Amino acid sequence: MKNNQDSNIAMLIDCDNVSAKYIDSILDDLSKYGVVNIRNAYGNWKDPKLKGWEEALQNYAIKPIQQFGYTKGKNATDIAMIIDLMDLLYTKELSAVALITSDSDFTPVVTRILADGLRVYGYGESKTPDAFVNACSQFIYVEKLYEARHEEEEPSKQKADKRVIQRDDLRKDTKLVYTLRKAVEQTSDDAGWSNIAAVGKYISQNSSFSPINYGYLKLGHLIKAIDLFDIKMENNNTVMLIRDKRYW
Repeated sequence: MKNNQDSNIAMLIDCDNVSAKYIDSILDDLSKYGVVNIRNAYGNWKDPKLKGWEEALQNYAIKPIQQFGYTKGKNATDIAMIIDLMDLLYTKELSAVALITSDSDFTPVVTRILADGLRVYGYGESKTPDAFVNACSQFIYVEKLYEARHEEEEPSKQKADKRVIQRDDLRKDTKLVYTLRKAVEQTSDDAGWSNIAAVGKYISQNSSFSPINYGYLKLGHLIKAIDLFDIKMENNNTVMLIRDKRYW
């Protein structure tokens, strides 16, 4: 699913809660949506656990912001990120915000950002609570993003075998099946055909869904893998139309 380009994206990273190894995949994915002009990373850089972030900060021109653990049990990083985010909302003409965290404490601030008409792209590890996942305009599990991008390096036979197995697992996911079928139903013409772009737009407006969380970089790849829809290509194979197999 490709959204309209956001001209000014602010990316704030909670380095306490996301591994540095995912930053390359995250920035690559964010490039689909626009330009990431503000890149801030928060953490206590004296903490040995954040050592892996040092090279990433330099390679991607990310600004490190030091946060000392003044009080045991309190997360100074979260507080600093929220304060800076509120300042950015009032001082910069942002079009979207990317929050890189696995912490549900950011759920209220996501709601606040959405109220201003901005999109919120969330990225976090699989441990991220549902409250934060569901609050974002789109949320992507970084492990799935990383795997999907590296899957392209696998031998074609190995990838094919994996997708056959995934098809059955995908069909067992009742929420996924409902989401796709509902989107097709709401965007279809009289003959039952829906433009996949319209399907993607409908889904993005009604949930934090991303095909990446199911192992596929694009919605079209997921549609083909689940094999619940008829597919036809138009305009020299540049436009994909899909139709629910149950009714035709």
